[in-house]
Amino acid sequence: MALDQLDETIAPEKEMGFFDHIDELRKHIIRSVIAILVAAVVVFFNKSLLFDTILFGPMHTDFWTYQKMCDLSYWLTNSDMYCVKEMGFVLSNIDITGQFTQHLFISFVAGFIVAFPFVLWQVWAFIKPALSMKEITYARGFVFFSTMLFFIGILFGYFLLAPLSINFLGSYRVSELVSNEINLESYVSFLTTLTFACGLIFEMPMLVYFLAKLGILSSRLMGKYRRYALVVILILAGILTPSPDMASQIMMALPLYGLYEISILVAKSVEKNKKKS
Repeated sequence: MALDQLDETIAPEKEMGFFDHIDELRKHIIRSVIAILVAAVVVFFNKSLLFDTILFGPMHTDFWTYQKMCDLSYWLTNSDMYCVKEMGFVLSNIDITGQFTQHLFISFVAGFIVAFPFVLWQVWAFIKPALSMKEITYARGFVFFSTMLFFIGILFGYFLLAPLSINFLGSYRVSELVSNEINLESYVSFLTTLTFACGLIFEMPMLVYFLAKLGILSSRLMGKYRRYALVVILILAGILTPSPDMASQIMMALPLYGLYEISILVAKSVEKNKKKS
């Protein structure tokens, strides 16, 4: 009887089958969706903060970014050359359901951003049982660092890239005879896409980390093609920054190149850990 009990205590845990994995994945997805919906509902009932303060913030000439641009203008040129005095456009809505639809849409997007750490934690909770103790040690801090990079990217897009683009495109005119009346849907889509894209781009170091772990990417390869990467980054900065102003394109390119260099260091760190093991 004692031997039977001992065998039961040392017996390995039964491996999960395919449908067990599907059921476990379903649970994590449901939890993530619930977290996003709860955050979206909370955001939905804070309409003034969501729209007037955050979403329409880059439309105001006293926005933080424009104030810093003006301070920089006086410091560099001793004039208001780069000060934003007016936006040059107004928002309009031509769809009877447009404002309510955009309210729902932006609430969901904001809910996802707020719940992003929890969603990442659910992803980690799902893949963790399949990892060895050594892999778990290497991946420790995945949720924290991924979340930090994502939010830094969001802030970069919102406070730097989006205001510069909105100010340029919103005030651009082919003729004084044509005024800019921008549709609410166009404005919301542009701002959220640009900002969200920056959040994803800033996840580059984490992506490189896992590619290096799999042996697909190496620091030597990234260092070898550094010059080509710089060209791609400059092109990408030109695409993501609609403004033809060289200063704004450089401000976009520098963080991207910095992320590339950080990614090389991350790959080197992974390679050193592999050699030690």
